[in-house]
Amino acid sequence: MEFQDVVRRRRMVRRYDSGRPIPPEVVDRIVDNGLRAPSAGFSQGWGFLVLDQPADLERFRAAVRPAENPDRWFAANVEAPLLIVALSNKDAYLDRYAQADKGFTDRSDAWWPAPYWDIDTGFASLLMLLTAVDAGLGACFFGLPAGRVEAFREEFGVPAHFAPIGAISVGYSDEPPRDLRDRRRPREEVVHRGHWQQPAEPEPVRG
Repeated sequence: MEFQDVVRRRRMVRRYDSGRPIPPEVVDRIVDNGLRAPSAGFSQGWGFLVLDQPADLERFRAAVRPAENPDRWFAANVEAPLLIVALSNKDAYLDRYAQADKGFTDRSDAWWPAPYWDIDTGFASLLMLLTAVDAGLGACFFGLPAGRVEAFREEFGVPAHFAPIGAISVGYSDEPPRDLRDRRRPREEVVHRGHWQQPAEPEPVRG
């Protein structure tokens, strides 16, 4: 598939043919392409928990299911043959930038203008989403309920210094095609060239 077609077709897919497994070599390609993402200082402060067995997928849903309003959370109800939980490791960045070529030996995060450990893990997740589309699959990036993160950690033995930024569901889409062009914000509202342009004030209504 041409790259522009991959970008054009990418959308969040939430309903899958859950009985149709993804070939192992495709799962490996999705994960391996994610590991090609850029990272600050080549810190690679990320981790990915791959769940593709029915029992493990049920463990995930049970672990993240909140007691109140569980139906509101896609994480608690997702039905997909593959889940990839994306986790960021802040310590890896603080350690890397405390090395001699970076020089922030106090390991402080005060000078960081943005949480690049989360951003870089998001870059990797996007590459996985695009690879899924290229393989003829649907995928969705979704969040975990904040109050269930510790339960998730305990269930899957995730170390405390790895923080889940979200998860990716992947499978063969069971949704009809959708045209989202009318829902996207116009380019002139979000793209600014040379200088930030404030939106024009609406003309007053004259009676």
